[in-house]
Amino acid sequence: MYHYRQALVRMRQGESDRQIQATGLMGRRSLGILRRQAQAHGWLDPARALPSDQDLACVLQRQKAAHPRQRSSLEPHRQLIEQWTSEGVDGTTIHAALKRRHGYTGSYSSVRRFLQSLAQTTPRVTSVLEFAVGEAAQVDFGKGPEIIDVQTGEVFKTWVFVMVLAWSRHQYAELVRDQSIETWLGCHRRAFEHFNGVASKIIIDNPKCAITKACYHDPQVQRAYADYAEGYRFLISPCPVADPQKKGRVESGVKYVKNNFMPLRQFRDLADANRQLMDWVMQEAGNRIHGTTRTPPLQRFVETEQAMLKPLPNRAPECARWATAKLHGDCHLQVDQCRYSAPWRLVGESLDVRLSETTVRIYHHHELKAIHPRLTHAGQRHTIDEHLPPHHVAYKMRDPQWCLKQAEATGPYCHRFIHRLFENRVLDRLRAAQGVVGLGKRYGAARLEAACQRALHFDNIQYRAVRVILEKSLDQQADPQQCFDQMSDAYTGRARFGRDTRKLFTKH
Repeated sequence: MYHYRQALVRMRQGESDRQIQATGLMGRRSLGILRRQAQAHGWLDPARALPSDQDLACVLQRQKAAHPRQRSSLEPHRQLIEQWTSEGVDGTTIHAALKRRHGYTGSYSSVRRFLQSLAQTTPRVTSVLEFAVGEAAQVDFGKGPEIIDVQTGEVFKTWVFVMVLAWSRHQYAELVRDQSIETWLGCHRRAFEHFNGVASKIIIDNPKCAITKACYHDPQVQRAYADYAEGYRFLISPCPVADPQKKGRVESGVKYVKNNFMPLRQFRDLADANRQLMDWVMQEAGNRIHGTTRTPPLQRFVETEQAMLKPLPNRAPECARWATAKLHGDCHLQVDQCRYSAPWRLVGESLDVRLSETTVRIYHHHELKAIHPRLTHAGQRHTIDEHLPPHHVAYKMRDPQWCLKQAEATGPYCHRFIHRLFENRVLDRLRAAQGVVGLGKRYGAARLEAACQRALHFDNIQYRAVRVILEKSLDQQADPQQCFDQMSDAYTGRARFGRDTRKLFTKH
């Protein structure tokens, strides 16, 4: 209204539209419209007072209403477009859907202009979230720099983990190589130790390492993260889906790290990058004048918020995650490409596995069934003998040394027989040795000793030979050497052409 009133004053002073335009008040076209309205209402008469702003606005609005703008070709679809816009659908997607479903022939520029007009008529209203001292911390991941390890030459991508205290804006930042559950929990622990305290509430997005099912009303939290929250005594507060504005302070914190720390820096490796990042957090970032609080974040933290945080627990919660795995027929389950044994009676069952930094615990219906050391290399296996079936354990325990020890207790011939079995360098004779030793339970040690003696005499070093001797009771007959000598004497007396070998080469 100020410009219109100034233009009317100049018109009443006799200036032309060209002269008024040169002052920059408004263009020739608008001045022509205003002059016609002024002449019609008598505003150019110097003897009359200028109209009030309200009267002037009413006349000009009626003028605009009498000449409405051209109706948009998208007006018939206004309600549908408003619905799609409220759901966050992109403009190009709206244009493609209108063409596909409703035969729209207009250009994307028409859709863009229509969306701009909707945004002007229905502005988005927001409110600033306020937090008490020590009430909340906000957490998020952002894309980090690509690092080249100068020692190994490895090139790898990184992520930046940022936790910002909502009141003081003091932050903790760390570069990591992944967004796994172990990394997520480890970063939380190091952040709490950096602050020397825990905020009452942790506001997060919906990453898979923390939330298994994102939902507005009933989100499902990772079991490991829930255990961590219980140990550190903080509440998990996930943001609604696709609504990161609820944690705008850490969103700004991630951008601040990416725009102010990462550019124009060189890193030797991941450890060197984190050292530089922590120095930057405690010096430049912590001592800057914050744009909202107008106070250095580190100063607000040290002077006020640090004392209001919850104290750290005497013993930090174990950094562990949960997994579910099926117990296979070999009495082992596989987690992270490593295999761990569990009781053989649970074969085919799905078991809960809790993996910490040093141990692996296996549960069945919340009952602990096995504890293993954490394996670090893919393909490794850890077996507890008690988890195997009895006959598997028996076979595994009856090694060659066990067989020799049992045979020695039976007798010298049995020990010698077993020793001869293991002298075979081509065939594995462990089962044969186990079978020979096992015959002692059925026939007794004395008969087994005699059977081994007979088999050794005839140099028949086989399990079957000992078994047949015992089955046919040949071990209870006379000494095999004595029987052989008697048979030799009887044969010599009845031979038709037999001669005494002592006289064979004697001269007569």
